[in-house]
Amino acid sequence: MVTYTRSLAVCCIALGALAGCAHETPPPRTEPSAVVTQSAPPRATSNKTDQVVNVSDDIRAACDIDDSARAPKFDFDSTQLSSNDRDVLQKVSTCLTTGKLRGRAVRLVGRADPRGETEYNMNLGESRATSVRAYMRGLGVSDAKMSETSRGALDATGHDEETWRKDRRVDLTLAN
Repeated sequence: MVTYTRSLAVCCIALGALAGCAHETPPPRTEPSAVVTQSAPPRATSNKTDQVVNVSDDIRAACDIDDSARAPKFDFDSTQLSSNDRDVLQKVSTCLTTGKLRGRAVRLVGRADPRGETEYNMNLGESRATSVRAYMRGLGVSDAKMSETSRGALDATGHDEETWRKDRRVDLTLAN
């Protein structure tokens, strides 16, 4: 009888705990992405472009890339690559694997705008560089030919949304 009573009590407690949790709303589901390491909810912006990679002039010239009309931008608190970035990174990756820059190495420098704590911005810049590295790795660029670092907001010059968007980027430069 004691065992039956104890089992009944445990079941009642478990059911009570489950009922107490039943009202909580589960977190929203998001679609998986191979290159996104972190992203913020979509934000409505009227002047949004989707370029977030800044390619140095020497890489642009060697790989015949004309992206000068597009400014590099990440959305606030995001590491998501846009279709424009994928196009540019495809060209750079092809150039590094089979083109004029075959065998050369690149540096990926992640950056952030100044509106966060120093440590947070350094981590965000690193996540952005990691996102670009993962995408380029998938396009055949050897890990040994890429190095990544973060400058966070150390070199940020923005003072409003338009200029902060220019601070949120990954710079690609040829390594020595």
